[in-house]
Amino acid sequence: MSTKISKRVFGAMPDGTPVHEYEFLDTNGASMRVTNYGGIVTAINVPDKNSTFTNVVLGFETFEPYLAAHPFFGAITGRVAGRLPRGQFTIDGKTYQLALNSNGINHIHGGTVGLDKRLWNAEIIPQPEGETLRLTYTSPDGEEGYPGTMHIAVVYSFNNGVFTMQTETTTDKPTIVALTNHSYFNLAGRGDILAHEAQVFADKYFTCEDENRTPSPNYSPVEGTPADWRKPRTIGDAVRDGIFQAHGDFYFLGAEPKTREAAIVHDPASGRTLRVESDESCLQFYFGSHLDGSEGYPKYSGFCLECQDYPAAANRPDLGDIVLHPGETRRRETRYIFGAN
Repeated sequence: MSTKISKRVFGAMPDGTPVHEYEFLDTNGASMRVTNYGGIVTAINVPDKNSTFTNVVLGFETFEPYLAAHPFFGAITGRVAGRLPRGQFTIDGKTYQLALNSNGINHIHGGTVGLDKRLWNAEIIPQPEGETLRLTYTSPDGEEGYPGTMHIAVVYSFNNGVFTMQTETTTDKPTIVALTNHSYFNLAGRGDILAHEAQVFADKYFTCEDENRTPSPNYSPVEGTPADWRKPRTIGDAVRDGIFQAHGDFYFLGAEPKTREAAIVHDPASGRTLRVESDESCLQFYFGSHLDGSEGYPKYSGFCLECQDYPAAANRPDLGDIVLHPGETRRRETRYIFGAN
């Protein structure tokens, strides 16, 4: 038996357009739910060491809260995820200015109305290993200041406890793109994540230039810093080390787009483990330090492992290639692999 996807009405946009939620049922009883609003992953139910299933992502049971302000729970973010310093990039000698929607200083997560707030077309696609969900959206030339009409396809699959996100983009003008998924995970399913043990397979990271968390254009060694996760340690240890002053850290995995093991997180109490593999160049490891309970989740309720390319790589091609030209197709893949022991 392979993965099957069912569909239900989840809510409606302000203009009355229906919004749907799609449920993936895995071969071992695990499940994932996704809405075509923002491509948001609303739930992932996976077993613990005792075969008890629990939802391990933060989100809402109903649609309406997703229309209000929230910290990008589970969403596709872009066209460019992360903070683009001063919202500027240059292609072929022309400089573009995007919205400064992060403290009025930087551009973050695609702008004021990014991909997380768009209604995507959705199609269930049969595959030999099970059904997948293909989400598509056409971002018009000039949307949020980005040049070029961009056709975006995101394919979600969920099979044998592995959540895979594949992205494919094309454009009719030179532009930039760096997508990610912004799910918050809690492998215990509830409470805080301070006892979770994490390991990040990176020896370089980007420090912040200022109090607005503007990423530095140069990476630094993690050696001797609180950002060093090459050996497993608990998130609670990082809290005591003061790492949250930097709002989590942004790691450089390598400029070449090849699949790498990026990180692994383990919850000793439940036995659940999350391993992340990606061909993206960077990883944002964020610990929910700015959650304040207003969405029902207090501080440290979840962590993010956002695999993406460097937001300002158009200005620094040695950090990866985010420039997309007409005639090119850009493909990326990230896998979230769940287990229990």
